[in-house]
Amino acid sequence: MASSDIENGKPVAVITGGGRGMGAAIARELYARGYRLALMSPTGTAETLAAELGAVGLKGTAENAADLERLVDKAVKSFGRIDAVVNHTGHPPKADLLEITDENWALGNEMMVLSIARMARLVTPLMLAQGKGAFVNITTFAAFEPTLKFPVSCVYRAAVGAYTKLYADRYAADNIRMNALLPGYIDSLDHKPETAETIPMRRIGTVDEIAKTAAFLLSDDAGYITGQNIRVDGGITRHV
Repeated sequence: MASSDIENGKPVAVITGGGRGMGAAIARELYARGYRLALMSPTGTAETLAAELGAVGLKGTAENAADLERLVDKAVKSFGRIDAVVNHTGHPPKADLLEITDENWALGNEMMVLSIARMARLVTPLMLAQGKGAFVNITTFAAFEPTLKFPVSCVYRAAVGAYTKLYADRYAADNIRMNALLPGYIDSLDHKPETAETIPMRRIGTVDEIAKTAAFLLSDDAGYITGQNIRVDGGITRHV
């Protein structure tokens, strides 16, 4: 690692699930804004995108503690610091509520809650030493309006909202922020045509819209925003 890489002032972001969909869009947006990147995904897509963006990438999953350690270690060895973290994961297998196995409940916990707690333990000491930092946790619009379409996700994404607030309370005075971003129906997945009719904006959201919101929340422009659950859903959720 050249000293110029550490001293050039360009921030460093770590992104899990950073190889495709919303994760890849966030990576591209942050790259365009001058970030250096460390990306991880369960397949080789993060490594492919990293090669394109001059980033570092590896294959691994957010629910695997050792993979998170490898990702953080690679980021620090490559760039000397970590300024931003985007915690982004997929969904565990879906099933009818009482048919969800203990194994899939446990997987949901590992994937959605423990991954964030583990990442916070790994990165917070670095951010404390640097004097600032920011996290964005990608969850779902259904975190606080649960749906039987994806019950495990709803349960644990709601828990992420609580963790986000607790972490923000603990580290706000240290200039470390954490927010959750709650996407609605986004074009990273294929949706039925009639889905758009359930959304007040009458359209599916785009990964670029999610990426720009995430980049804003990580930036100094959002310097007084922490502990929030930001819905980017075209107005589909109803609570105020």
